[in-house]
Amino acid sequence: MRKLVYFIAATLDGYIAGPDGSDPTGPDGFWPVAQDYVQHLAQTYPETLPDPARKALGITAEGTHFDTILEGRRTYMIGVDAGIPDCYPHLRHLVFTRTLTESPAPGVELVATDPVAKVRELKREEGKDIWLCGGGELAGALRGEIDRLIVKLAPLTVGSGTPLFSHKTAFEPTLYERTDAVLLDSGTIFLTYDRTAGEES
Repeated sequence: MRKLVYFIAATLDGYIAGPDGSDPTGPDGFWPVAQDYVQHLAQTYPETLPDPARKALGITAEGTHFDTILEGRRTYMIGVDAGIPDCYPHLRHLVFTRTLTESPAPGVELVATDPVAKVRELKREEGKDIWLCGGGELAGALRGEIDRLIVKLAPLTVGSGTPLFSHKTAFEPTLYERTDAVLLDSGTIFLTYDRTAGEES
């Protein structure tokens, strides 16, 4: 069965964006984007780079991890507001929203139904794993369905902002086993955790 993988960048104090939810790696962002970070993504997770970055780097590889991306409306709108209505045309692209009624791009599928039910349906389909891109609210709603966490831990604290999981998420301790760790010279650590036996979604 396909896995739901929350592949996300986070600060040392557990935030994935600033208080306004804007792109932390954008032109006005606060996130350090080092060359070795971009190289590691390009070599190991090329499908997670947005289309403009893939074109700039000459990347055409499909990637080996994901063929589907899930986003909440706020995360998705960062690309739309930047003039890119489909940042991931190389992936099946689903956006969970009850407010958008018409997709801004032909390749973007809007989902207004229960995200848990939709993810369980996607897991039963053939294919590669499913990338949960964000944001924190959607991740909170899908927390019980997450099979793997890949946290790109930045050497940075911000104090407040959008948390890894929405504060509305219920208190429910869940154990994960660390299965990989890649430390980059620039300070970012790619940490991979799989849900432990007995904690399956």
